[in-house]
Amino acid sequence: MNKKHVLLRGVLTLALLVVVLGAATTAKAQKKTLHVYNWTTYIADNTISDFEKKFDVDVVYDTYADMSEMYAKFQAGNPGYDVVVPSYDYVPIMIKAGLLEELDLSKIPNFANLTESFKNPGYDPGNKYSIAYQWGTIGIGYNATKLGKDITSFDDMFAPELKGRISILESQRETMSMFLHYLGKDANSTDPADLEALKQFFIEKKDWIVSFHEADAQFAIAKGDIDAATVWSGDMLQVIADPANKDLGLKYIIPAEGGLLWTDNLAIPKGAPELDLAYEFLNYILDPQVGADISNYTQYGTPNQASLDQGLIDKELMDNPAIYPPKEVLEKCFTLTELDDAAQTLYDDTWAAIKAEVSQ
Repeated sequence: MNKKHVLLRGVLTLALLVVVLGAATTAKAQKKTLHVYNWTTYIADNTISDFEKKFDVDVVYDTYADMSEMYAKFQAGNPGYDVVVPSYDYVPIMIKAGLLEELDLSKIPNFANLTESFKNPGYDPGNKYSIAYQWGTIGIGYNATKLGKDITSFDDMFAPELKGRISILESQRETMSMFLHYLGKDANSTDPADLEALKQFFIEKKDWIVSFHEADAQFAIAKGDIDAATVWSGDMLQVIADPANKDLGLKYIIPAEGGLLWTDNLAIPKGAPELDLAYEFLNYILDPQVGADISNYTQYGTPNQASLDQGLIDKELMDNPAIYPPKEVLEKCFTLTELDDAAQTLYDDTWAAIKAEVSQ
């Protein structure tokens, strides 16, 4: 082979290499990215990584601590998210504000896996904008060993020996409604007299309340910094299940007066950049095994009937009445209803007054 042929062959090889590298770079550049916005500690360790492998995509997974933080992110328009997880009381708020895409359920065949009671909910008839993700309660987490007794009610939580030893969930609507219910009022009352009674209750109990917590009091209970708190059920149960805490006597109960029953939902924000991929994600979450993995990790209730029917939920969780309460307990629980603007202002003002008084 002469030098001319060698040179030509080298040029052709280099050109081919450039084409191959260019194609690889283009393929990498075209790899899709899904942006998810969810609560903290609210998904199994393998859920996102398995989705990335299955669909050959990247996922950017951001978290928030409460609904007000989430909602504020979208009020000026979708900042680039494809999937969001609003609570059932925020779904109608976001619908009314035009912040959610109307769902095409034909693109979510695993919707059929949902338990019937989670289909066609009152807050989103026909599941036009949302599908159930997890459900649970708000109740009381506490250290039974340290207290030397069990807590069964809010009366017990405000016993004299717990002064300065409890924390209240920093979640305005849920906390206000829970204690309205405890006081024998309508949990969704918009009567100014009821809200005033609620404020006076917190003022009377201020010596018991050491803090309002951002869904993290369960860790303070485990460390012994406080003795009891109002908490999301799964948050407390995850800490109870931690082997490091097995001898601490940590417990979670739905108080005798009843707790708040809630459902969180998957939704697609209006203007989602990767709409088709968002549908793939919603359908993937409703896979029986994927759904079971999430609930086995979060220790919240699954709305996935297929996960239940196939026995994919850990038996110890299924047998735990704190996760799957018996009928007589559920009958004492309540749910939130939507507030109009005037009522929301009343709640906002009352909550601000409560926080100011208790913090003095």
